[in-house]
Amino acid sequence: MENAQITIRLTADEALVFSDWLERVQMTDLGRVVDDPAVWAPIHRLAGTLDTALPEIFASDYGERLDAARRRLRESMGDFGLLPSLDAGPCRDVPDHEIS
Repeated sequence: MENAQITIRLTADEALVFSDWLERVQMTDLGRVVDDPAVWAPIHRLAGTLDTALPEIFASDYGERLDAARRRLRESMGDFGLLPSLDAGPCRDVPDHEIS
């Protein structure tokens, strides 16, 4: 498997939201999170691939497109990833979610 390539498939909404998140993370003190310099290679490859594959990031209505993509993804995820409300009472078991 040395130097074999893999393919990661994302929807347009997933790619747009992930690209924005990755850009914001890269602009922070990512060095505190990245504990192995080898991780920078895939981070930069993913960011570069997304930048060239997403002309939307240069659109004048980028913010609106990003907000719409976030909204659609949140709706499709249901309660997955939401933090429990502090006023929701005792903790409840959260069912596992299958992501396809």
